[in-house]
Amino acid sequence: MQPFPVVCSTLSATHLDQFVQQQYQLGTGTTCRLLRAAINHAYLVTDGANKYVFRVYSLNWRSHIEISEELRLLQLLNENGVPVSYALPAPDGSYIQEIPAPEGTRHGVLFSFAKGEKQLSFSEALHYKIGTIMAKMHQLTQNVQLQRVQYNPQVLLIDSFKLLQQYISIETEEMRFMQQVQGFLLQQYAQVDENAIRKGVIHLDIWFDNLNIYNNSEITIFDFDFCGNGWVLHDIAYYMLQVFNTEREEDQYLSRLNSFYKGYESVTPITDEEKQFLAIAGISIHFFYLGVQCQRFENWTNTFLNETYLKRYINLVVKKLYDYHKLPGFKE
Repeated sequence: MQPFPVVCSTLSATHLDQFVQQQYQLGTGTTCRLLRAAINHAYLVTDGANKYVFRVYSLNWRSHIEISEELRLLQLLNENGVPVSYALPAPDGSYIQEIPAPEGTRHGVLFSFAKGEKQLSFSEALHYKIGTIMAKMHQLTQNVQLQRVQYNPQVLLIDSFKLLQQYISIETEEMRFMQQVQGFLLQQYAQVDENAIRKGVIHLDIWFDNLNIYNNSEITIFDFDFCGNGWVLHDIAYYMLQVFNTEREEDQYLSRLNSFYKGYESVTPITDEEKQFLAIAGISIHFFYLGVQCQRFENWTNTFLNETYLKRYINLVVKKLYDYHKLPGFKE
């Protein structure tokens, strides 16, 4: 009997150890262990004093071209002094490996190791530094185009909402709220003067879980899996909402956010039109990532993604941010 087909497998770290050793000609004492199994799987590879991260992309998540474009972006940033984790080539010059997983051929990439550790809450000085890093990234990639997703209202608000409806009834109070908010947000996007908005390549996932801090001063940003094309203000808005979620006291939230803004604008200004749109963009990003969770249901499992979880997320995260910015209310 043939093995039963699978949707998403977790590759054996022991066998992946041997694969990485052979592909990259690492030492025989190289070790490999699973760091995280989510949409993509990340493994820590240790070869003596050297450390790396090997990412295994989920099947049918990113195409070969999309991954190549991600790596091209990282090379551009690394060559211009932006502190990022970047891809490392195998001896034959290849960057993307093909792995015959049970569900089909998956792609793997070896990345440089980001020194340091994750910190949930950190100083205003570090928020300032992250602002400068993001601004430099936006300067380098302004008007650059990748062969990847275009983050527009269709992707952020319409496609994501359709995915959300597969897991929570449109008749619930939470979804009636989301539907009304969606209409309001789409109206706001339609009224923007795009000539006053900077465009380029965005990360769309810069938060404490995707950056390491070393010696309380050095910052390395990683996991560009969601990079794509769009308004750079979406990166700023995403960071804004992450600080909002991690800082419980309003004065700390505002002081850290203002430090980030000051760092950013020490490199390049944020236009008035962009500042006015940050709250709208932040709520829209919540729509998008709820859609991602629904799209990759088989990665998260029922324990994580169900109607109870989605109701709590809408009430405690989306609605909280919406109310904080005093955006228009709706009738029940």
